[in-house]
Amino acid sequence: MRTTLFTALAAALLATPAFAADPTGLWQTPTRSGQVEISKCGASLCGRLVSSEGLKADPALKDVNNSNASLRGRALKGLTILTGFSGGPQEWTGGSIYNAEDGKTYSGTITMDGDNTLKLRGCVVVPLCKTQVWTRLR
Repeated sequence: MRTTLFTALAAALLATPAFAADPTGLWQTPTRSGQVEISKCGASLCGRLVSSEGLKADPALKDVNNSNASLRGRALKGLTILTGFSGGPQEWTGGSIYNAEDGKTYSGTITMDGDNTLKLRGCVVVPLCKTQVWTRLR
């Protein structure tokens, strides 16, 4: 009886489809204690800057390094830095990553690596790319 129950339970678990991790949520970046909230924006993913070392010291920080001078007065807190990522359930492509440190925008890819880790790859031009590993906070 016990073996039959175990076998039935194991078969049920194996028959259940595996669901890919969901990239929406709050993520910790590996640089400057950055925190980015990723959410659905229509059919794509986007992400906004929630916190960082700089924002903790001065919540009124502006986008002073933006390559577009007319955007240098906008606030960094809440700034959308990830836009236009589509695809899934494991990888989202075709998106843009804005780097406030250098004021430039890069093409990007988001790849889930388990439920609580994602890899964000930004490229000037392939193969000139850099990958960061982000950890889920919630």
